[in-house]
Amino acid sequence: MTTTSAGVQTTLSVPARFRGPEGIANGGWVAGTLAATLADRLDCAHALEVTLRRPVPLDTDVIVGHMANSASLSLDGEVLAEAIPVAMNVTPPPFVPFAEAARAEAGFAGLTGPHPAPGCFVCGLRDPGDGLRIFPGPVEGTDLVAAGWRVPVTVTDDDGVVPDAVVWAALDCPSGWANAANAANGGPGLLGRITGQVFRRVYPNGTYSVVARATGREGRKLFGESAVYEVDGTLVAAAKATWILPA
Repeated sequence: MTTTSAGVQTTLSVPARFRGPEGIANGGWVAGTLAATLADRLDCAHALEVTLRRPVPLDTDVIVGHMANSASLSLDGEVLAEAIPVAMNVTPPPFVPFAEAARAEAGFAGLTGPHPAPGCFVCGLRDPGDGLRIFPGPVEGTDLVAAGWRVPVTVTDDDGVVPDAVVWAALDCPSGWANAANAANGGPGLLGRITGQVFRRVYPNGTYSVVARATGREGRKLFGESAVYEVDGTLVAAAKATWILPA
């Protein structure tokens, strides 16, 4: 991420590393980055809801704006994304132990069939250390998908901390893959809205369970919930998401 300030205007440029579908930024990473700018201004713990109105281009300066208790990204006068604080209203999918979550990866639809976004920072078939390589597959006997997340040291910031934007990214794709069976093309479409909250830090070289489930459908909208857990079952972060299928 590159940010600069000019007076009250701040710009953000998303490096190509943090892509989702080809040519555009990963929705979870963008949402988490925008949410972090608002959380810093509010200086308190809130769940934050981010609505993604348009895809965010890569390697392009977009404007970060703040007004009262909201934040936005815009390009050429068009709003791309908006963030607001909300009450968290989500029951996280239940904990899946790391070993079981890791076994579920063998059934990941992006490995067993065509992957709609093979270059995705989160769930794409990227080199170890480059992407997150979170491959959520079905957990036998449940309605869950899960993956074992092995956090690469290469996703830390200059202080050695895993940014919340990376955690939001980890929460993003799994709820989409939980809905893959509802999407004709084998993928969930594009992230339209995500409400998330990070409760605890994620550490580089740590191992975590990422769990998700589909929660419904309304026309072209698919709904899901996701969570990140420590190996002892402690909840690290949770989110609910709305995915939009192409017309």
